[in-house]
Amino acid sequence: MSNRRRLAILGASGHGKVVADIAIQSGWQDLTFYDDAWPRKTRHEHWEVRGTLPMLLHDLPGFDGVIVAIGHNGIREAKLEALLAHGARVVSLVHPRATVSPLAKLGPGCVVVAGAVVNAFASLGEGCIVNTCASVGHDCRLAACVHVAPGANVAGDVEIGRTSWIGAGAAVRQGMTIGEGVMVGAGAAVVANVGDRQVVGGVPARPLSSSSGDAGASDDPNADPLSDTSNVLRLNLPSSQGRS
Repeated sequence: MSNRRRLAILGASGHGKVVADIAIQSGWQDLTFYDDAWPRKTRHEHWEVRGTLPMLLHDLPGFDGVIVAIGHNGIREAKLEALLAHGARVVSLVHPRATVSPLAKLGPGCVVVAGAVVNAFASLGEGCIVNTCASVGHDCRLAACVHVAPGANVAGDVEIGRTSWIGAGAAVRQGMTIGEGVMVGAGAAVVANVGDRQVVGGVPARPLSSSSGDAGASDDPNADPLSDTSNVLRLNLPSSQGRS
């Protein structure tokens, strides 16, 4: 985009701060936040929070671009669909220290964070996040609003369904298919296909439960949905007997 003066960011959260930082480093000059917490929240650090989504839809002609900065995959998808339906100029943001192949394709509203890599002929649907130092291999196909969390590695020719979450430090073997609304736990190793709305974790990854909805239970895109103790216990890891 040649005109990068005024950018609207929907979502005044921790992820919103990351998105704002990428926007500034990418040449955007004037940032304004919108969030459903308005009017209780009117500032996000030193940026103005001007209103809610309906107010942003009204204000769209005043912006050169807009992006959704909400970590929850399902909510991000819904807000993005509303913006696109109203003709918003939804942009993608790539940190200057990220690497995106010129042969890769990013849909509108994607965010690629510092240190991330998106390789040749990968295709990312609208609203995807490739977080800090994560990688998406060649020929991967990510549907709308997938989040590849910090340090996760998705090997080549992997297909991931809409709103799925690949947890921090996880690895996905080449050629795998991961369904819609899947949660892959931090550090998991996915070496087999995963069906829709499954929660998987461990090495190798195996089912823990079924997801009740779209993956991404937290608005913090760095939070892992499988980090609580109850889910760790459901891994049924071998007994620690005999360990030092």
